[in-house]
Amino acid sequence: MRIRIVGTGRAVPAQCVSTRALEERLGLGEGALEAVTGIAERYVCNGESQIDLAVAAATFALRDAGLEPGAVDLIVGGCGVPYQPLPATAPLVMQRLGLVDGSAAAFDVNSTCLGFLTAFETAGRTIEAGQCETALVFSSEVASRALPWRDAPEIAALFGDGAAAAVLRRAEPGEGKVAASLMRTYPSGWEACGIGSGGTRFDFSKEREAFAAHSLFHMDGKELFRLTSRHFNGFVDDLLKRAGWRREDVDLVIPHQASPFALAHMARQTGFPPQRLIDISARFGNQIAASIPFALDVARREGRVAPGMKLLFLGTSAGVSFGGMALET
Repeated sequence: MRIRIVGTGRAVPAQCVSTRALEERLGLGEGALEAVTGIAERYVCNGESQIDLAVAAATFALRDAGLEPGAVDLIVGGCGVPYQPLPATAPLVMQRLGLVDGSAAAFDVNSTCLGFLTAFETAGRTIEAGQCETALVFSSEVASRALPWRDAPEIAALFGDGAAAAVLRRAEPGEGKVAASLMRTYPSGWEACGIGSGGTRFDFSKEREAFAAHSLFHMDGKELFRLTSRHFNGFVDDLLKRAGWRREDVDLVIPHQASPFALAHMARQTGFPPQRLIDISARFGNQIAASIPFALDVARREGRVAPGMKLLFLGTSAGVSFGGMALET
């Protein structure tokens, strides 16, 4: 795809919560949670909403691109958890950005932690087809909700809130391209990670106990580790082959920020030097689908992304899916 990123932006809530504060609140020893999660702090919504974060990130991305909101004719939301089941989150973000009725298309896609990459590819294909010129892609997550603090604080402490967005336009020759994208799904791990309530699986009026019991996030870390250890390296090989790249060609890897330990394992498993991986997880936690675009914006602001570079986006998601994109800047 001859698509380029012309602007990015990110947003976090005002409140930063340290892992030490969580340990004190839960009556745990100093360092107990940080030792098992690797997370030192994360940002948590207090007065802000998921839409507030999305609009802030989108506004920064448009400003970075030098564009007004009215220039956007497609908005794709890629949130792992939506604002509500119906309608989609993207139309509300469109409204809050001040776009007038009928001036753009706005809809959501959902591949959980890989939502941004799916939204990016969807928007890119739409631009390539000539159906729009400027797309805004965003992921916004209030990941601090519905966490199992009582039964599994070591899982709950992994997550943080945040949002990130990118503005996409058609690339001219020499301006970069998406060299390859790939997703593969292993539904044998479907039950390893998720939130069961909120859709049609449980009828609240008839199954209130089951609805309540499945309203918190759960994760089987051992099962997820087994799947990734068995299949992820081969997945990366196939993605690089599609792009026509070798491992040594990759300038920067921008992964889903599952946890510091997960990223260290990814580096060992795939053979990429740790210094080529963007790792912000200890400071922001796992922001679900916002993790990848958030890390991208951090890398751009820190001057680690330059024209002519080869970027590799990689991640895993509930389902279980592996996803990646090879982008030439």
